[in-house]
Amino acid sequence: MAAPVKHVKSTASERNSCSFSNTVEKCIVVIPGQKLMETRTDMIIGNGVYEHNGALHSSLAGYAELQDLDDNKTEISVRTSTSHHLVPAVGGLVTCRIAQATPRFCKADIIAVEDNIFEIPFRGLLRREDIKATEKDKIETHKCFRPGDVVLCRVISIGDSQSYILSTAENELGVIIATSEAGAQMIPISWMQMQCPKSKAIEFRKVAKPTSEYLTKLKGSIGGGQQ
Repeated sequence: MAAPVKHVKSTASERNSCSFSNTVEKCIVVIPGQKLMETRTDMIIGNGVYEHNGALHSSLAGYAELQDLDDNKTEISVRTSTSHHLVPAVGGLVTCRIAQATPRFCKADIIAVEDNIFEIPFRGLLRREDIKATEKDKIETHKCFRPGDVVLCRVISIGDSQSYILSTAENELGVIIATSEAGAQMIPISWMQMQCPKSKAIEFRKVAKPTSEYLTKLKGSIGGGQQ
């Protein structure tokens, strides 16, 4: 493994428990507490990694890497957002794509931080009570988000199930790109509605009011345009 560590795509199962090979170098997205691999005598613990109950775990959010050393041993470490690649940070803004909407929560793929697009999305969870700042008991998730919507969120914590807990409980946060049932990109007409320019149909959404600076960075990076 003399070549530099390469970034490769991983499946959902790999994200829950990383699996590294002796012959293939990988760089896999991980979050704190995630199991990386079983403890091995030829493995050196590097930055951001700790041992617990016979296994190696990540203590940081970032990218897990393997690197060969000169003494036939391999070092495993986790590279954080201070390195070349960014990872979502608590308190920071992220761009997400809604994957699933239920009455209690929405599952989302975190696809970008500003204009930095992730090759491998992070998993996010947006709970009903974190969608709006007021009238939380009246929130209906299906009137706020639908699968495929691109949403601007804030990371408020790291969850227990390998995901980030998200919030849109600010005026600036919410849907920034949405496609109508007719297949057209919708136009916001209020803070809670968007309209299809093709069919003129109106659909409910929790519409964002992001800054022009953020939208400028986002434009062209994701499969959609600017509001």
